[in-house]
Amino acid sequence: MQFTRRSVQTAAALAVLGGLLASPAIAQDKPKIALVMKSLANEFFRTMEDGAKAHQKAHASEYTLVANGIKNETDTAAQIKMVEQAVAQKASAIVLAPADSKALVPAVKAAIDKGVIVVNIDNQLDADALKEKNITVPFVGPDNRAGAKLVGDYLAKSLKSGDKVGIIEGVSTTFNAQQRTLGFQDAMKAANITVVGVQSGQWEIEKGNTVAAGMLREHPDLVALLAGNDSMALGAVAAVKAAGKTGKVQVVGYDNINAIKPMLKDGRVLATADQYAAKQAVFGIELAQKALAAKTPQNQLPATVKTDVVLVTKDSK
Repeated sequence: MQFTRRSVQTAAALAVLGGLLASPAIAQDKPKIALVMKSLANEFFRTMEDGAKAHQKAHASEYTLVANGIKNETDTAAQIKMVEQAVAQKASAIVLAPADSKALVPAVKAAIDKGVIVVNIDNQLDADALKEKNITVPFVGPDNRAGAKLVGDYLAKSLKSGDKVGIIEGVSTTFNAQQRTLGFQDAMKAANITVVGVQSGQWEIEKGNTVAAGMLREHPDLVALLAGNDSMALGAVAAVKAAGKTGKVQVVGYDNINAIKPMLKDGRVLATADQYAAKQAVFGIELAQKALAAKTPQNQLPATVKTDVVLVTKDSK
């Protein structure tokens, strides 16, 4: 019996196809989980992405990961499109760190209506907005208010009653920015320290720098700046240096990114908080995995899963 070249190729192709169909581990049989983050210009979210990718690599047979983030902290419209794109690409679950606590809720509702499991990390979605859409979304993350109070309490130990400080807030429409500001204010109120103002640095170095410089000009007797994240703290450190007040105006932050660590050592930054960026996405992914495996409906997922946040100073190990 003679075989043509085409018949041999066809037989080979059918054999490969048969092997793929028989394999339980083919990619399309695995759930696809989309991680949608805030700005990848922020080291915190690059660390989060790295943690998620490392987890997927270690669990490659269990799920596929599509990770994406926006270019800057306020590009909410782009993030909404990413959520919509994840749904269009048949993601089984979306793990979302929303750029805005309210604006993302309609896109989340649309995803849930299509049968996609949604888990919220990092910045909590607005409770009233979720209630209005009649949906529940589990929040996996730390208590931002408690974390900021840890930092504020530590700063207060180096200040005295009646001292003046300024707060550089993140994007003001985000829940975690609001909670961190409240935590800072809790600490300052307990120590009888005056907060002269709260202004948004939009989570970014340059905007944090502009706000810090303005506060230092307006309040020459300012003794500390409390920044809602470390990117803004980096901007504040530069503003303090430019004003010739290094060592006279304390700076604290939140996130414990690598760029802040040398500044903790030499005293340019007094303290920050570590909320374990690499683990946050993983906690969200694992919750989504469990929900998919158990076929748990969205409305039966836990309301919150608290994760750790700790104070970090130059003496921390």
